[in-house]
Amino acid sequence: MDTSVYGVCNHKHFSFFLSLVFLVPFLLHSASSSTSPQINSNSILVALLDSHYTELAELVEKALLLQKLEEAVGNHNITIFAPRNHALERDLDPEFKRFLLEPRNLNSLQTLLMSHILPTRIPSDAWPPAATSVVRHTTLSSDYHLHLTTNSSGHKTVDSAAVLHPDDVVRPDGVIHGIERLLVPRSVQEDFNRRRSLRSIAAVLPEGAPEVDPRTHRLKKPAPVPAGAPPVLPIYDAMAPGPSLAPAPAPGPGGPRHHFNGERQVKDFIQTLLHYGGYNEMADILVNLTSLATEMGRLVSEGYVLTVLAPNDEAMAKLTTDQLSEPGAPEQIIYYHIIPEYQTEESMYNAVRRFGKIRYDTLRLPHKVAAQEADGSVKFGNGDGSAYLFDPDIYTDGRISVQGIDGVLFPREEEEEDNKAAARRRTTPLVKVAAKPRRGKLMQVACDMLGAFGSVC
Repeated sequence: MDTSVYGVCNHKHFSFFLSLVFLVPFLLHSASSSTSPQINSNSILVALLDSHYTELAELVEKALLLQKLEEAVGNHNITIFAPRNHALERDLDPEFKRFLLEPRNLNSLQTLLMSHILPTRIPSDAWPPAATSVVRHTTLSSDYHLHLTTNSSGHKTVDSAAVLHPDDVVRPDGVIHGIERLLVPRSVQEDFNRRRSLRSIAAVLPEGAPEVDPRTHRLKKPAPVPAGAPPVLPIYDAMAPGPSLAPAPAPGPGGPRHHFNGERQVKDFIQTLLHYGGYNEMADILVNLTSLATEMGRLVSEGYVLTVLAPNDEAMAKLTTDQLSEPGAPEQIIYYHIIPEYQTEESMYNAVRRFGKIRYDTLRLPHKVAAQEADGSVKFGNGDGSAYLFDPDIYTDGRISVQGIDGVLFPREEEEEDNKAAARRRTTPLVKVAAKPRRGKLMQVACDMLGAFGSVC
């Protein structure tokens, strides 16, 4: 996506910012390398990244599995069953590949990849002969097993995939066998089927929707429902009369699949944040993290709805360097503030009034954000890490809803870890640093880290 679409970032500064974003994780990784297992240049992991199995190596990097694999190699030899590039580029269902690359499905991607790796070394000469029974091995995904067999013609197989290139890459700490196709665990297939079923329901443009009597909240003319079809009324309408939760409107024309133009709507709501005032930090993050904005636009185009809990500038200025310095931390923070539902101030307030404390799903699976009524408003989070609905309905277009809050939210277990760390640092005086009004928080952190190298921001 062209970053100029969002129209709020100077190209010169944005290019400099991109270099910092890529450099900071490298510096952090270098600083922490002393505590991680040492992997030499002859390791099987280095061979995988440099091999012709480029599609698999790219998935391993996107799944954030390198550190886990380094630990596995440090403890014992490993065996990797690597699908050929053709199997991942052309033979794989495009919808399934898109499912694997969605950030919220990171656990499914990790399970899939670890199911191709055995925590032991099995060269081709250690394969069971044709006359013996099937040999079962446990993978790095402990709930998934691979079955190694040899057919009557002498060809080796792993589960139902043929081994095309046995001992394709051999290193002292592991071996890579080339296989014909991807192995998909049942749990991953079920997650994909469940997501696909929900998508088919959410993305279908309804025709001839029945009319509902606003007085009785019942259908004016009962419509026949085929066996196995979803209910005509949403589940929220079945629970109580009145609009307790705002229903998601149907997708409309203008997008790639006759749905809403998600890219344009993401641009509009970022511009609205800037014009509204007090949310410049949030807008800067969304502009600079183009992959995040692209993902949001694609979800909206495909029929999904989103509610963004946007922390104001005062709340963003309170973020510490430790909270932002981890690789991928800004993305994870924003994902925790995105709810895959369409909620307005009225719908959320009615919900907490009726049900007390509720928990919304977020795009940072499996973490949820809690909401409850407090002081005549909606309060998110728990304890000291809570935030109030501060500026309601900043942007509501039927697909994206933006609600301003006065704090940055973190998952509960992370809050507990932060509290423990704060208790250990009580003797250290706290110095409040005011954020510059037009410089993004991420750029400020990167500049501080690069100061030691003589760079001038």
